[in-house]
Amino acid sequence: MGKSKKSKARGGRDDLLDSSDADSVSSSSTALSDLSISYATEHVNSQEFVLDKYIDALYEKRGSTREAALGKLVDAFESFMLHGLVEDKYATLMSQLNNSVKRGSTKEVFLASHSIGLLAITLGVGSSSHEIMEESHPQLCRVLQAWSDASKMISALDCLAVITFVGASDLAETELSLKAMWDVIHPKSGSNVGTVRKPRPPVLAAAVSAWTFLLTTIGSWRINTNIWKEPIAFLSTLLEADDRAVRMAAGEALVLCFELNLLDVSSREDDGVNTGGTAGSKNKLFLDMQALKAKISGLATNLSAEAGGQGADKKKLTDQRDLFQRILDFVKYGDCPEESIKIAGKRDVLRVSSWSELIQLNFLKGFLGKGFLKHVQENGLLQDIFDIKVDKTETLSSTNKKIFRSEEEKGRALKLNKERRLAQVRKNAVMLDD
Repeated sequence: MGKSKKSKARGGRDDLLDSSDADSVSSSSTALSDLSISYATEHVNSQEFVLDKYIDALYEKRGSTREAALGKLVDAFESFMLHGLVEDKYATLMSQLNNSVKRGSTKEVFLASHSIGLLAITLGVGSSSHEIMEESHPQLCRVLQAWSDASKMISALDCLAVITFVGASDLAETELSLKAMWDVIHPKSGSNVGTVRKPRPPVLAAAVSAWTFLLTTIGSWRINTNIWKEPIAFLSTLLEADDRAVRMAAGEALVLCFELNLLDVSSREDDGVNTGGTAGSKNKLFLDMQALKAKISGLATNLSAEAGGQGADKKKLTDQRDLFQRILDFVKYGDCPEESIKIAGKRDVLRVSSWSELIQLNFLKGFLGKGFLKHVQENGLLQDIFDIKVDKTETLSSTNKKIFRSEEEKGRALKLNKERRLAQVRKNAVMLDD
């Protein structure tokens, strides 16, 4: 072809407007939100006028004026489907957004980066989103290479992940973004660098999450196993990091590597050719990967049963235990994660049943924020990505609903029994280890 930390950063943006700034954008501040999206002539003209006011405000010299306009643009992108309104304006809008990324304050860079990603999601797959990726990629990479403050780097990482996810047309373009993210995750000293810079935990967790989200797109583009050994080995060391968010992000990245068979040396017939070595080197690679699998499973087992300790955040600890238990269930027994979200009333349901889909769902929910349901309901891009089906019970009679729900109850009972058996197997395994 993201996470929820951003909602706090957006929280107080309207307070930035002073009396002089208000004149440039306040007259438009509520107009778009008061309109229901409709392509009736009288509404389209009003909406387009409001959008033009926001774009015009991005040319202002006063930074707080631009920030205010960007805040309203983010709200508009999240609240409405603006495809018809931005289709002919995206180049102008993109140019001004990139200028804000280049010259703006931390808050302006965050809002502009977020707007670029929302613009790409709104336009969907095609030449427009590809152009957005090509034009924005260099500027976002400069933010990452500058190692500026954490907020700028996190917003650039999320934006880079989204515009590449939507706009990349081949593996080479995806790899450029993956490399830029990996340089943040695992920076190495160059000829002019005395010491290796280490990202702060929030930046590291965001970089791993963005990298993982983008990795879900490689699909059949997978290349030889040998190239993945070093990244997987480094990710396994992050399972021992002090920061819980980093450990969880690394866990999701590693389970995706398992799902994509990136640790499986024997899964491709041409491995002997792709690895560029002899049978001996292939055998060594196999042993190295087996050792990595064992290490990852062992660390995941520990994290799934980690003791709380004094002062531990119980919710975050529970989230970690649940995540790594699900990872273990997949690695050891092949159990895929399953989740569903009600999209519209009781009828439409979004379902995911793989780690790739779950990672995409969680990332896009985080990036779109309050706009996620709106985009899932009306955005063709998200409807193509996810499996959205009508709840069958809505079309059944009362009697047939009871029969259908009875069958669902039986299915749930069978699943619970299976989970109990697996839990007993895990318990017995621990006892044997002891």
